[in-house]
Amino acid sequence: MEAGVEGSLLKAEVRELDFFYGAFHALKRVTMPIYDHKVTALIGPSGCGKSTLLRCFNRMHDLYPGNRYAGGGIVFHPDNTNLLSPEVDPIEVRMRISMVFQKPNPFPKTIYENVAYSLRVRGMTNKSELDGRVESALKGAALWNEVSNRLQELGANLSGGQQQRLCIARALASDPEIILFDEPTSALDPIATASIEELVTELKEKVTILIVTHNMQQAARISDFTAYMYLGEMVEFGVTDQIFIKPTKKATEDYITGRFG
Repeated sequence: MEAGVEGSLLKAEVRELDFFYGAFHALKRVTMPIYDHKVTALIGPSGCGKSTLLRCFNRMHDLYPGNRYAGGGIVFHPDNTNLLSPEVDPIEVRMRISMVFQKPNPFPKTIYENVAYSLRVRGMTNKSELDGRVESALKGAALWNEVSNRLQELGANLSGGQQQRLCIARALASDPEIILFDEPTSALDPIATASIEELVTELKEKVTILIVTHNMQQAARISDFTAYMYLGEMVEFGVTDQIFIKPTKKATEDYITGRFG
């Protein structure tokens, strides 16, 4: 694994990535590093390509016809695997890279089965092993103390913030190396938002995090690195404090100060 900014280790690299929705060129030669056990925020106006880039990481675009990757791809360290290579199984990619969506989307199952789902997909059947992994994931998502005596209730019975933490527990259960967050607090109230932000900060001890957010204050609070995107291009990438206090590109400064976007 290569060392990067301030001695941080690289977990993955986006290398001159292009992406097309049919004929529409959505990502244009995007290059950026993803540092291990750090939070990287993607910011920019609506339609700039943030979520499109995020979904390249776990091959979500493969699920829809007409989508196409081009360019250098996304290289995963330390094994130097190109996640977008046709030889790489998208299912295996999604085991290594989990995703939490904008709105909480618990499965229509019990709290226990929501978390155990990916483990069962992998063939785990041992009850005590499942119990242990479910408990560990719920603790990792700071939810165990609230639901330990409710595991057989439906996940949909939880509050919005609890549902989002359940989705984070579900993402953690498969022991991923990266978790993708696509505006995870946009549907939540301020108290639930603060809880999720605190959790994201704690989770980087265990996992690398890439988060899309429209909330620049949120990016400034919780991320170590920030990338500003516009019209499918990577305008600027750097340490969060530098991006917000002294960006090198005028376009970044205009967006952050509210003069644009």
